[in-house]
Amino acid sequence: MSKEVEDREYIYITDDDGKDVKFEIIYEFEAEDRKYLLVVPTDISEDEEEAEVYAFRYEEQGDDLILYTIEDEKEWDMIEEVFNTLDYEFNQ
Repeated sequence: MSKEVEDREYIYITDDDGKDVKFEIIYEFEAEDRKYLLVVPTDISEDEEEAEVYAFRYEEQGDDLILYTIEDEKEWDMIEEVFNTLDYEFNQ
């Protein structure tokens, strides 16, 4: 399953300083029975041409999302391939 988010959806992620940062979900997909999110921060300045994209594996617990950082190189490679495909299709 893969799904491009048509209506903008947002999540808040707490940073290292304890501040909630708003991110826009740009893509979510499933691979190998795991769920993933690609997100960008919403507070980028106008002089930045591109926002940094962050990837997380997640699980749902009721209405909450539990986010996990990606630490496995094989998993990173798969996410990078999905992102590059998405980027290519978007820029065609």
